[in-house]
Amino acid sequence: MAGDGATGGGERPTDDGEETGTLYVVGIGPGLPHAMTQEAKDVISTADCVVASNLYQEFLRKDGTLPPETATDGGVATKSDGSEQEIVRSSMGQQVELAREAFERVRDGQDVAHVSGGDPNVYGKSDLVFTMAEEEDATDVPIEIVPGVTAALGGAANLGAPLSNDFCTVSLSDKWRGWDEIEEKLRAAAISGFVIVLYNCWRDYERAIEVVREERADHVPVGIFNDAGRGESGRNLDDETHTITTLGEATDHDEKVGGMGTSILVGNHETTVWSNDDREFLVTPRGGRDVDDF
Repeated sequence: MAGDGATGGGERPTDDGEETGTLYVVGIGPGLPHAMTQEAKDVISTADCVVASNLYQEFLRKDGTLPPETATDGGVATKSDGSEQEIVRSSMGQQVELAREAFERVRDGQDVAHVSGGDPNVYGKSDLVFTMAEEEDATDVPIEIVPGVTAALGGAANLGAPLSNDFCTVSLSDKWRGWDEIEEKLRAAAISGFVIVLYNCWRDYERAIEVVREERADHVPVGIFNDAGRGESGRNLDDETHTITTLGEATDHDEKVGGMGTSILVGNHETTVWSNDDREFLVTPRGGRDVDDF
């Protein structure tokens, strides 16, 4: 059980004396096992049931967090200690049904690890779980969120230190809200001086850049990054990449915007490009401080 030494969850007694499990929504960061927290690894490796997309299953098998595919028969995997673990494929069109199934598994005493890329609270799966719990009156189901490294943080690490001061993230997906609302948020962020990280850049990223350009100078540095933290396992373009450009030239790099794995970081008036003998970095000082401030 995931609660046996992994977190504070695990089996808990119900009002009728039966034991229940825990539903964990687990952020695995960029996807590769080396970027997961130890808590995330422990929860996934010990859960009775793991719900994950084919891509995340592949990542999680790389270091043995999940048993190898050869040890899986009909969705049931045999772990190295001989115990069994059920692995369920997740897809975008099945999220509601999978949430209902997870609630029932937990009620039957299972610990379920529902895998989310990045961090579950950053455009991930955690809100769906709570929305479904409300819809299904699943107040008896213990829920725990296990954090992970989101793309903004993974990409910023590749770029240097661009998020050392105030920043925000804005999703360009208009699936649940209109463009007018997205534009309003972008404009407010640009006027306020936030460093902005754009998610879901496969949707109207050119339009988003033009809105920010109306409020911010064209020479402001911009970083475009793909599959931050995935290295040679990146699913877009040529594996993991990052490009430093300017706001005025950001839309000239269409070949660098490769889909779901692409995020764009727009600096502010304090963000600079700094170089050493190795490469270029983006740096946003915290409140404009210098060495004397330390």
